Amino acid sequence: MRLALFQPDIPQNTGTLLRLGACLDVELDIIEPCGFVFSEHNLKRAGMDYLNLVTYRRHKSWEHFMAYRTEHPDEYGRIVLLTTHASQPYTDFKFEKNDIILMGRESAGVPQEVHQTADARLLIPMNENARSINVAVSAVMVVGECLRQTDSFPKINK
Repeated sequence: MRLALFQPDIPQNTGTLLRLGACLDVELDIIEPCGFVFSEHNLKRAGMDYLNLVTYRRHKSWEHFMAYRTEHPDEYGRIVLLTTHASQPYTDFKFEKNDIILMGRESAGVPQEVHQTADARLLIPMNENARSINVAVSAVMVVGECLRQTDSFPKINK
């Protein structure tokens, strides 16, 4: 599985998710433009010393990401968009090993064209009076479920 961040706005969330990728052996795709200067300095506080352990690819645009996905069908499977504009809870979805969990911008989600491209649209059930959960926290919940379902957590060597 992969985690894709669509035009992330907040370097701390991006750093946190890069660290998650390092710890769980999940590759990331950063779809630019970002709402911040993408640099080790801006990501270092949240990513700490894990940034050299994560595998990530930067894409200069959505179109570039989609072209790359087409060129690498073994690595890049279905696009599974996490959105508040969905009706299917992520806990009712059957994940596959090469799914791409796509997270939208913190400030605006994804545009309609990206929303329509997704193979699946999932939500996190939550209190009806709440607007949304932090993007990094949301990603952790869904990545964890995907890894659990596909038996893809890193193996513990004891």
